Amino acid sequence: MELTLLGTGAPDGLPRPSCPCAACATARGPWARAATALLVDDALLLDLTPGAVFAAARAGHSLGAVRQVLLTHPHDGPAVELPPTLPPAGRVPDGQVLTLISGHRVRAVPMDAPGTGYEVSSPDGERLLYLPPGAAPSGLDGRVERPYDLVVCDVMGRPDALARLRVVGAIGPATEVIAVHLDHDAPPGATLERLLAAAGARAVPDGTTLVVGEYPVVPDVPRRVLVTGGARSGKSLEAERRLETFPEVVYVATGGRRDGDPEWAARVGLHRERRPGAWRTEETCEVAELLGAAGPPLLIDCLSLWLTDAMDRVDAWEDVRWREGGERALRARVAELVGAVRATRRQVVLVTNEVGAGVVPATPAGRRFRDELGRLNAAVAAECEEVLLVVAGQAVVLRG
Repeated sequence: MELTLLGTGAPDGLPRPSCPCAACATARGPWARAATALLVDDALLLDLTPGAVFAAARAGHSLGAVRQVLLTHPHDGPAVELPPTLPPAGRVPDGQVLTLISGHRVRAVPMDAPGTGYEVSSPDGERLLYLPPGAAPSGLDGRVERPYDLVVCDVMGRPDALARLRVVGAIGPATEVIAVHLDHDAPPGATLERLLAAAGARAVPDGTTLVVGEYPVVPDVPRRVLVTGGARSGKSLEAERRLETFPEVVYVATGGRRDGDPEWAARVGLHRERRPGAWRTEETCEVAELLGAAGPPLLIDCLSLWLTDAMDRVDAWEDVRWREGGERALRARVAELVGAVRATRRQVVLVTNEVGAGVVPATPAGRRFRDELGRLNAAVAAECEEVLLVVAGQAVVLRG
C-alpha cells in the first residue's frame, strides 16, 4: 500500500495567513505545510483540502483514479470546491466498514473529539491508521490483534493518543508513526525533529510518498536522557514532554514534602496538574533501587534535590564531618547512583540544575554543594545517550 501525504499541516496550514508569529515567519520551503490530506494507492483520498489536485500533481500523482473521498473532521470556513473528477466527499459512521472497489477496507474509528479516524487495510493486508486533528481514539478496551504498520496522527497536539494506542498494542516496535496536522504551536526545524524522535515519531515534507508495510527506520529513542538548566528554564517541562506519549510513567519526586511551606506545596501542585493522569508518583530518594528494578519509564526530578538529601544523610555540610568521613560516604552514594544509571534497563529521563555559572556561594557549605553537584552532573551525563541544556525554554543538544 502506497501513501502520499499531500499536506501535513493543521487545517489552516503553516504558515497561517496573516499570522505574524515567529513559527509562521520561519515556515518556509520544506517547513511550509498545507492542510493534511492523504492519498492511498491513488484510489482513496482522506480529507479534501484546497489545492489537492495541484498537490497531487507536484507529488507525481493524479486524483483521476480516486473512487472515494472521506472526511475526518469538520471543515470550517468556505466550502472546498470539489474537482469534477472526484466523487462527493462523505464520512463513514463510527464502527462501520466500507469496502472499496479497489479492494481496500476502511473502518471508521470513534474519537474522543469531533471527527472520525480511519483504519485502512490494503488487499495485501497492510494496515494504516489516520486520526483527525486534536483527537484520540475512544473506547479502546482490549488489546488489538496486531500492531498497525503505519499511524498518521496529531502527535504534537494529542501525544496521549500514542499512549492509548501503545497500551493496547496498536503501536508496536516496528510501527512507523508520522506526525501531521502540524500547527504554529509546534517548534520548527531540528527542535520538532528531536521532540518527535523522543515519541518514536517523525515528520515528513508535503508530497512525501511512503510504502506502508515496508520496513521503516523507526527513530531511536534514547534510553537515558539528562536534562539540565537553570531555575525556571523549562527543563522539567522538556523532560515531561519526552515521556508524554508512553502509557505508564513513574515520576520520581526527590524533593519530598515540606510541612508548613505553602509556596513549596504550590510548586508541587503545579507539577502534578500538568502530568498525565496515568503517571504514578514516587516520593523517594532511593533512586538507585528504582533504576535497578524492572518497570515503566522513570522521570527523576531532580538530581540537585537528591544530592541535598545525600549530603544531609552523611552530614556533609560541616567541615569537620566532611573531613572525617562525610566526603567518603557521599562519594560512595554518588557512585551507587551513577552505577545504577549505567546498568539500568529502564528508559529514564533525569532532571538536574546548573548552579556553577553564577555568583560564588558565600559559605563553605554552599561552595561544597555547588562543586559536588557539578561533579554529579558530569558523572551522570557521561552515562546518558542524550544530554540537553535548557535555556529560556529552548533545549540545546549537548550530546546525542
